[in-house]
Amino acid sequence: MAHEGASRMSGSPDKGTLDTLFASRDLARLAFDHAPVGLVVTENRVIRDCNRAFAEMFAYEIGELRDRLFAVLYPSQEEFVNIRNRGIEDLRERGEYWDERVMMRKGGALFWCRVRGHTFTPEDPLARAVWSFADLSDMRPYQPLTRREREVFALLGEGKTSKEIARILELSYRTVEVHRARLLKKFGVSNTAALFQSLGDIGGDHVVSSS
Repeated sequence: MAHEGASRMSGSPDKGTLDTLFASRDLARLAFDHAPVGLVVTENRVIRDCNRAFAEMFAYEIGELRDRLFAVLYPSQEEFVNIRNRGIEDLRERGEYWDERVMMRKGGALFWCRVRGHTFTPEDPLARAVWSFADLSDMRPYQPLTRREREVFALLGEGKTSKEIARILELSYRTVEVHRARLLKKFGVSNTAALFQSLGDIGGDHVVSSS
């Protein structure tokens, strides 16, 4: 079930204000504030502004999020550090990037969301950007995973073998295989390909929990 209140767009302007905005075609702020998807503008990974849908998705007030480092919305500081550079090459080359990742609401609840980004500064992709966030809770309930399981999961999504993952995470091959087996069991599948198919048939390189 999606987070309660995520779809409720409270604080809509009154009819008179709406009529004035539509008549003057001054609709940019109206669209940003009331878009049915979470929108956030960032500067060097700091939240400069967000709309109601974004704040409600994460169970915050808008004012609580402005000028805060995006790390507050990740399951751990380690995952924020690991994920933040994902997609930089796509942003630099094409100006756009998307993936699906695990994020954290205020209070600690974890959930899957789809993230799309557009950079205003391709030469320095994270300097200034705008992002959309869609809550996937209805179609993809979160399965409790440890941080290590999320790390192994993400690296599997990049096509890494267990030996490569062991080297990257400085773990033994056997430990990685144990984590992999637990992931398959938790998702009720028999192999890695089926694991990612169970997450909505999206490409593995767009499934991010950590990297």
